[in-house]
Amino acid sequence: MPATNILANLFVTLYNNEARRRQECTILPTSKLGTRVLEALKKDGYIGDFEHIDDKRGGKFKIRLLARITKCGAISPRFRVGAGEYSSWERQYLPSYDRGMLLVTTNQGVMSHHEAVQKGIGGFLIGYVY
Repeated sequence: MPATNILANLFVTLYNNEARRRQECTILPTSKLGTRVLEALKKDGYIGDFEHIDDKRGGKFKIRLLARITKCGAISPRFRVGAGEYSSWERQYLPSYDRGMLLVTTNQGVMSHHEAVQKGIGGFLIGYVY
């Protein structure tokens, strides 16, 4: 049975394994967007190293967890957000100001909303983590 939303599966698996205090987890199947999201999470210190294992059946991610994720999730549908509209979305998805991050896909790649504000660009919301 094919996965309907690979990104939602990634966030749910991360959250469930963090809640159970596991040291690492395996996520399957993979995608290029999933790789970019994991790179953004690693850059901001939410997860440790990860590797992509190509098993010719959709692939796997093996991720080292750091026990820093309280909650994470995919945002569906992917809402369009302008350069100055991040504060209203922060209030909706994050518990408090400057805690956590929204993941945004832009024409310059996947990044946190903090980076997007600094660069002055908009994009589509794809997830949140805190």
